[in-house]
Amino acid sequence: NPMYEANYSEVFEFVLLGLSTYRPVQHFLLAISTVFYVIIVLGNILVVFTVTSDHHLHSPMYFLLGNLSFIDLCLSTLTVPKMISDLYSGHNTISFQGCVIQIFVLHVLGGSEMVLLIVMALDRYVAICRPLHYLTIMSPRLCILLLSGAWAIGLIHAVAQLAFVVYLPFCGPNEIDSFYCDLPWFIKLACTDTYRTEFVVTANSGFISTGTFFLLIISYIFILVTVQKRSSAGLSKALSTLSAHITVVVLFFGPCIFIYMWPFPTVPVDKFLAILDFMITPILNPAIYTLRNKDMKMAMKRLSVQLLSLRKF
Repeated sequence: NPMYEANYSEVFEFVLLGLSTYRPVQHFLLAISTVFYVIIVLGNILVVFTVTSDHHLHSPMYFLLGNLSFIDLCLSTLTVPKMISDLYSGHNTISFQGCVIQIFVLHVLGGSEMVLLIVMALDRYVAICRPLHYLTIMSPRLCILLLSGAWAIGLIHAVAQLAFVVYLPFCGPNEIDSFYCDLPWFIKLACTDTYRTEFVVTANSGFISTGTFFLLIISYIFILVTVQKRSSAGLSKALSTLSAHITVVVLFFGPCIFIYMWPFPTVPVDKFLAILDFMITPILNPAIYTLRNKDMKMAMKRLSVQLLSLRKF
């Protein structure tokens, strides 16, 4: 059917222009991103493993933290190994299906992480402002429900995003000026007027990121105000707990908001911000949450002692 063929996309693959076309810079990036990725994998697996294996950490806060590490690990794995292999081989194409799958998974994970960060803020609110009722409110059942909700919302968000773009015709340019596929660049390559699609997609991701970000910041301010009314000693303790959360939130949402809300694409900035989300935040999350946390440090000590005693046998 010629009409069907004419309507169908003629682009079978996209060329990812990556972070730099200059070979020495590529070698440098290859080394750095490989080291970073190894740290991301080890750091986040360590968090997940520690949280699941140590019964002292079977509480809502660590349950959510383990899930955050899992999502960060997936987000990194979605883009960084492909970037590393592209830098290594110099062969930097991605199939049309591969690109769509990458966008889909990216939005499932990104949407889920946003909701998870809201759930973590809720968890801290209950722990700090309603300490006596903490374990009854944040019951295991509620935690599972909230986590399932986070994944469901991520999934709905991704399906909604792709529903707008999956039928766009692609017939010509196929170069994506980045190291991974995402909607803002993908839509621009369609050979039709995409102004409305771009607006809808950007509004969807942009409003979700910005809305969630402000919601989180307001909730942290609310917690601190509540604590301050009670005691100034409690305020410094709450501040030290929440400063870790706030750092993670700013690092995660900053790039999202900029990439989706900024109307004029500034490619070098976008690429740098994307690196923040895929390579820096997944390293910082385990570091921020574990190195500042007595229970986590104790659990890791216990874990290392157990592993060493196993080796003796």
